[in-house]
Amino acid sequence: MQKAFLLSIGLLLLGGGLRAQTSPRKAVFIIVDGIPADVVEKVPTPHLDAIAKVGGYTRAYTGGEAGGYSETPTISAVGYNSLLTGTWANKHNVWGNGIKDPNYHYPTIFRLFKDQYPDKKTAVFSTWLDNRTKLIGEGLAATGHVQVDYDFDGFELDTVRFPHDRQSEYIHQIDELVTDEAARYLRAEGPDLSWVYLEYTDDMGHRFGDSPQQTRAVEIVDQQVGRIWAALQERQQRFGEEWMILITTDHGRDAKTGKDHGGQSERERTIWITTNLKDLNPHFHNDQPGMVDILPTMTRFLGIDVPRATLLELDGVPLTGPVSLTDPQVQYQNGKLQLSWNALEKKGDVQVWVSTTNHVKDRGQQDAYQRLATVPLKKEAYTLDVSTLPSEFYKVVLEGSHNAVNRWVRVTKSPTP
Repeated sequence: MQKAFLLSIGLLLLGGGLRAQTSPRKAVFIIVDGIPADVVEKVPTPHLDAIAKVGGYTRAYTGGEAGGYSETPTISAVGYNSLLTGTWANKHNVWGNGIKDPNYHYPTIFRLFKDQYPDKKTAVFSTWLDNRTKLIGEGLAATGHVQVDYDFDGFELDTVRFPHDRQSEYIHQIDELVTDEAARYLRAEGPDLSWVYLEYTDDMGHRFGDSPQQTRAVEIVDQQVGRIWAALQERQQRFGEEWMILITTDHGRDAKTGKDHGGQSERERTIWITTNLKDLNPHFHNDQPGMVDILPTMTRFLGIDVPRATLLELDGVPLTGPVSLTDPQVQYQNGKLQLSWNALEKKGDVQVWVSTTNHVKDRGQQDAYQRLATVPLKKEAYTLDVSTLPSEFYKVVLEGSHNAVNRWVRVTKSPTP
């Protein structure tokens, strides 16, 4: 029984390491806070539409598995960190906007990028300081002292320049400042990986719910995205660079008023993704992708060779290029694991790996996996006997040629008679 992993070509492709690049690739992701999919779809957004015309638009979801072990609150900072780490809250451990105890054993896209490309440049433009200081964890020992090369944030703390008013007009002004600097800096300096965060749409949702004020806020943020998009188009034309832009939101809103979020209703869970990427795969077009799919999409685009221990923890799969399988399901019954998956390819095999430890989460160390089966991908189901590997916890990885997906199983003991 093999106990050591060998790096497969498929998983290197997931990281992007074997893809030849003919021009410099650079990425910008933008989080516009708290815009339900049904709202962005009905409000005129010519700039978002123009980007989608180049690439695509899809509804997506946040919140992990509703009712399952990965259920994740539909709250702002929680969603940001699900994007940044490619994992749900049961792993990254951010459960609210207080960001009390992040599990930095799950690295963000910024750390993955800097670990491989220490000389390439990163930037953060944000209307909330905690995005950089707490979620990315800039300068902390637990994050390997990761540094952002250029930051433009923290203005919400400057109450002299931006006095706080009840209508949150100061947030609108900060969003405008952040947008203008993002467009200027991206156009002039062309950093390799950038995050832009804009808040005003969420404030209008909380204050007014589904309303003309919310509509106006969405129209405003569309104009802001347009200014950033124009800067990237200019860079592409002047320098021959290949730019990825991806815009999403962190959560929806309640169906009754549109003022609240945090729960697991369909409208709170339903988000959306707009991007200029052209190599969008069937998972993007035919499924409902997750917030966690954005990180592996960026690592593939940027050519990041993600460490295998991290790859096997990712809850998302790329939205571009080849993908072998999605939607892993595992149930335990009487010493057997009932496995199923959705095969996006009909050729090839699935390697079934199992660990009874969770060292990545607990210690930041690799888990000891055993390969217990090899199954034709097209079968989409398999029964695995684990009676000789008794445990109250199983971490299952299903590995295809182009990606791996994972599932945790906790065994509930029957009451003693």
